[in-house]
Amino acid sequence: METITTSTELKNAIQVLEFEQALKKELLKEQVYQIYENLKPVNLIKNTLSEVATSPYLTNNILGATVGVASGYLTKKIAVGRSGNVFRKLLGTILQFGVTNIVAKQSGPIKLVGQFIYQRLRHKKEANSINS
Repeated sequence: METITTSTELKNAIQVLEFEQALKKELLKEQVYQIYENLKPVNLIKNTLSEVATSPYLTNNILGATVGVASGYLTKKIAVGRSGNVFRKLLGTILQFGVTNIVAKQSGPIKLVGQFIYQRLRHKKEANSINS
């Protein structure tokens, strides 16, 4: 800052500093209000759910786990059926956990295979509709 030599320059410098102070005070008030709004429980929950919903990593993990559980359940139903045999039920439960873990951990390649099969079926259906 330059040296102030007259009272007019001093008054002008004081006005500039007061204006800067008022501006910074308003910015600080706005920031405090934003923090207050973000710390409300409703907004915390809403923001957290929004982040979870938009997270591709978490969405893929949930999808993989869901597909894993469903495939494990179907495998157990196919293996055990309506059998009342305790040994067969135990074997079905072990098979269910194994398939669930494998599918949940390998959801990426399984998803690619599923997409490939879907595209092949769609391509054949389009070819059949064109030929008809």
